[in-house]
Amino acid sequence: MTCGQMGRIALLTLAITGGGCASRKEESAPPMDSRPEESALKKTLECSLSGPSQVKAGEPVEVVFKLTNPTKQPLYVLKWHTPLEGIRNDIFTVTRAGSAAPLGYGGPMMKRGPPDASSYATIAPGESVEARVDLSPAYGLDQPGTYHIAFRGPLMDVATDAAKVPAMAGEFHDLEVKCPELDVTVS
Repeated sequence: MTCGQMGRIALLTLAITGGGCASRKEESAPPMDSRPEESALKKTLECSLSGPSQVKAGEPVEVVFKLTNPTKQPLYVLKWHTPLEGIRNDIFTVTRAGSAAPLGYGGPMMKRGPPDASSYATIAPGESVEARVDLSPAYGLDQPGTYHIAFRGPLMDVATDAAKVPAMAGEFHDLEVKCPELDVTVS
C-alpha cells in the first residue's frame, strides 16, 4: 500500500466515524426550572378587585387591587403593569354593557430600564398589599352605563428569594393570577 492509499483510508475512516457520531441523538436531562417553587405559587397568590357598585357620572371610579400571600414565605412582586404603581400602562380590560369591544386606553404608557429593588412590593406571609386607582381618566368612564372591569395580568415577575430581586430583563418569571372581575354602574 502506498502512502496516498493509506491517507485516503484514514480520511474515509474518519468521515465514517464522524458521521456516525453526528447522527447519534444526544440524550440529556430536561432543563431544570431555576425556580421550581414558583409553580406552587400559581395556586396560592390571591388577587382581588373591589370598588363601588354604582357611581354618578363625572365622579371617580376607584378600584382597589389587592394581592394576598397565604404562603409561609415572603413574596417579591414586580409592581410594573399593576395598580401597585398606579395606572402607567393599559392594565385593565374595560367593556361597557352592550358592547363587545373594550374601551380604548387614554392613559400614560411607560418605558423603563431594568427594575431596581424599589420596583418590587414585598408581601410577608399572610399579609396583603393593595392599591386604589381611579379608572375614569384612563378609560373614559364618564358615560352612563354598566362597565365590566378586569385586571389584564399576568404579574411580570414574582420571586420567593430576595437575592433574585431585582431580576434582570429577560429573567422575569411571570405569574398569572385570577382576579375576580368587577361591574360598576355609572348613572
